[in-house]
Amino acid sequence: MNGSLRWKIVLTLLVVVFGVAYLLPSLPAVQNSGMARFLPDDKISLGLDLKGGIHLTLGVDMDKAMDNNLARMGDDLKVVAREEGVIVLKPKVLKGERIEAVLLKESQKEELEKIVKENFGNLTILSTAVKPDGKVTYVFAPTPEYKKYLTKLTMDQAIKTIRNRIDQFGVAEPDIRKQQGNRIQVQLPGMQDPERAIKIIGKTAHLEFKLVDENADLKKAEQGIVAPGREVTVIRHRLPDGSYIEKPIVLKKDAMLTGEYITDAQTRFDQFNKPYVTLNFNSRGARIFERVTGENIKKQMAIVLDGKVYSAPTIQDKIAGGRASITGSYSTDEAHDLAIVLRAGSLPAPVKILEQRTVGPSLGQESIDKGISAAIVGSALVLVFMFAYYGFAGFVADVVLVLNVILILSGLAAFGATLTLPGIAGIILTIGMAVDANVIIFERIREELRRGLTAKAAIVEGYSRATLTILDANITTVIAAVILYQFGTGPVRGFAVTLTLGIITSMFTAIFVTRILFDLYTSKRAADAPLNI
Repeated sequence: MNGSLRWKIVLTLLVVVFGVAYLLPSLPAVQNSGMARFLPDDKISLGLDLKGGIHLTLGVDMDKAMDNNLARMGDDLKVVAREEGVIVLKPKVLKGERIEAVLLKESQKEELEKIVKENFGNLTILSTAVKPDGKVTYVFAPTPEYKKYLTKLTMDQAIKTIRNRIDQFGVAEPDIRKQQGNRIQVQLPGMQDPERAIKIIGKTAHLEFKLVDENADLKKAEQGIVAPGREVTVIRHRLPDGSYIEKPIVLKKDAMLTGEYITDAQTRFDQFNKPYVTLNFNSRGARIFERVTGENIKKQMAIVLDGKVYSAPTIQDKIAGGRASITGSYSTDEAHDLAIVLRAGSLPAPVKILEQRTVGPSLGQESIDKGISAAIVGSALVLVFMFAYYGFAGFVADVVLVLNVILILSGLAAFGATLTLPGIAGIILTIGMAVDANVIIFERIREELRRGLTAKAAIVEGYSRATLTILDANITTVIAAVILYQFGTGPVRGFAVTLTLGIITSMFTAIFVTRILFDLYTSKRAADAPLNI
């Protein structure tokens, strides 16, 4: 045995050992045995169509995202202008993606416009109007480039936030991806509680701290009659039986602080074993919170999440250190879920559930059983045909075909890919492609044998002629699979993954491993001995 053949055998054995090591943890019999602790932790993850679970399609409210962003830009404009000695009254967002701001002194027009040009390049001035009292009304609008940028940023942030929430919720192998039309697809394999999932995923988690108008007339507020700069909402109270009642409460519209400054949120329990949520702010949020609480001692401050008041404690003293708490009448699960969404961050815009499907595990198991049966029947027919038609060469093809399937499954486990029903179809297709590569090689060898070459010479010539053809065919298929993965959705991507892995392993087994087996076979035979093929 020459040195070249020896290292090829060693390399193949290493690949086989690693393949089997990564495949074994996925077998139920091995998972329940003591052998599992000596094997890798990675195992094949089953997709939604095989394992069962929840499928959601979410729609992101991009109009609301733009309004929220314009409101923040208006507040920033007011602050920056004040630092330059220019007084701008409270900006407000108008319909049609516009901001209206009032400049107090006409003499400061040039200064304000310079501030906008230097600090707010994403805004353009639509119109200006000078009032008789000397005030100037400006109307701003975002640039088209900024709208496009904000749309992409909002979708990316929404996906990241949803992923963070699901990761903390403990769902294994979630599939979250962006779709056309400002939509997000969410697949949660193995999860069977859609209502709780929707509450966590869909909660906007827009947290605000607002002052309570303690002098407001609640009876008029219930009829929609409130003073300018005020808003009426509800505060929830949990009853002993677990139900809730909601009471009206009037707040000042302007938020003193928002949840964008939160760095952490945790569930804690008080001396009565009632849950509450603690918040930590970043350095800027801590300074704002300290200033706000110092300026409003003995006043009620409402903690508002998604438009509903969770609690409205009275500020007893200035609160330093960047810590706060949300107390309210809710269960441990509710407090835990609230901490999850606050810790993961607020969604940049509200999301709506456009589609909801629940796949039962029994349907998934039926798909697995049918997929495995199809793979076994198809493989068995191919194995019998190859051995009957090509003799020893067919036996070689059968051996590498089994190795090919083992390497595909171990590759899925090693790379953390998810096996779907179309993925099983990809494996079956790969079996056919692997056989096709072997057929090309064997027919080339047959041609060389007919020309009168010896077995060794025919094998060398047959592989050299067939390899380029096999590479060309498989590389073009890999390119198609990569495109499917890039632009496809969950099931299509599952098919693309198994197809790509199958092509790589089939080229390795068909070109590399079969050549080793032929070389071993011919090395122990006479140079002029015939080859059964």
